[in-house]
Amino acid sequence: MMNILILGSGGREHTFAYKLSQSQNCEKLFVAPGNAGTAKIARNVSISVTDFKAVKDLVLRENIEMVVVGPEDPLVEGIQNFFAEDEELRQVAVIGPSKRGALLEGSKERAKEFMALHNIPTAAYQSFTAESLEAGKAFLDTLNSPYVLKADGLAAGKGVLILENLQEAKAELENMLANKKFGKASETVVIEEFLDGIELSVFVLTDGKNYITLPTAKDYKRIGEGDTGLNTGGMGAISPVPFADKTFMDKVENRIIKPTIEGLEKEEIDYKGFVFIGLIKVGDDPFVIEYNVRMGDPETEVVLPRIESDLVEVFQKVAEGKLDEVELKVTEKAAATVVLVSGGYPENYEKGKEITGFDQVEGSHVFHAGTRLENEKTLTSGGRVLAVTSFGDDYKQALKKSYQNAEKLHFDKMYYRKDLGFDL
Repeated sequence: MMNILILGSGGREHTFAYKLSQSQNCEKLFVAPGNAGTAKIARNVSISVTDFKAVKDLVLRENIEMVVVGPEDPLVEGIQNFFAEDEELRQVAVIGPSKRGALLEGSKERAKEFMALHNIPTAAYQSFTAESLEAGKAFLDTLNSPYVLKADGLAAGKGVLILENLQEAKAELENMLANKKFGKASETVVIEEFLDGIELSVFVLTDGKNYITLPTAKDYKRIGEGDTGLNTGGMGAISPVPFADKTFMDKVENRIIKPTIEGLEKEEIDYKGFVFIGLIKVGDDPFVIEYNVRMGDPETEVVLPRIESDLVEVFQKVAEGKLDEVELKVTEKAAATVVLVSGGYPENYEKGKEITGFDQVEGSHVFHAGTRLENEKTLTSGGRVLAVTSFGDDYKQALKKSYQNAEKLHFDKMYYRKDLGFDL
């Protein structure tokens, strides 16, 4: 039995809390800062995920033996190293990579260099800074439309631009480098060739040497139906991905997953946690678009519910470096999640709207993202508010159930996409 802390406040963290709280190995569960959903199954603690001193105080006060890091910011800022270098915290298991490992997400340039070094298939690219702006424009001239510009640092999921027009691409490059469109995040910009295909996410859990491939998932990023409009944090997801058959997944394993984990080992990177591999299938071949160093959201809301193994036991093996002893049990059933968002998201939206209808939901699980409790009422507190997850024999059946239950939930100006899975 152990006391566990989850860092974060979104749908991903509520899903982790849901899964970890089912384990008989979990005594007390804390979530910092958490949301209205985690409040029902764990104890929320109102501290920032990057306030490492407050995290330390909480861990020592509550005898916490494991910390599961949800979002990328604390990982990129080095929370794993903070624990490893502190005598009082050294014994605590941290599920999340070291600062050096987190650079795979924290720096697009570093990720590209890592892939080149370990022969991992990805789009051709070059990086530029304000000093090499003209060279960047010249490189754009050598590429075919559309043009992909990526801010090197973390830009809250908004730092990637895909532009059809060459002049516009040059103007945006100048905007990012010279006019600091994304601040520090775009001091370096990666320009890469555009790959045309269909995307999916593959999640790997590793102890830095051994690894387990988790169920595949596909998420839908655009706000509008037919994948139009602005990018969001994700409007829904399905798992497994129908086109990711055994032949394709064997290629992913041999060309991408194995060399990634071997690369971490060769470079002696302390990495105990998740590797999210954003892939694109071009023809029949997989290419890496990006790495993330944690679970994705809303993919977590379909990947974790399909896992039947005790997650606390699995994480203990990660911490001990014995992940090779784990055989993951996964349900054959498909899962789908539909994200309900605030009106106006991903641009300006209002918060503080009361959510009703939870008691009407049948046969689906509602994960909370941007919610908070106030006087026994559940209120909206973010752009992505809830994720409705269901199982089915295939993703269509699962989606149908999620949609039926989404209709029973209400808050002012609630919106969700009704066309998920349209491209499969």
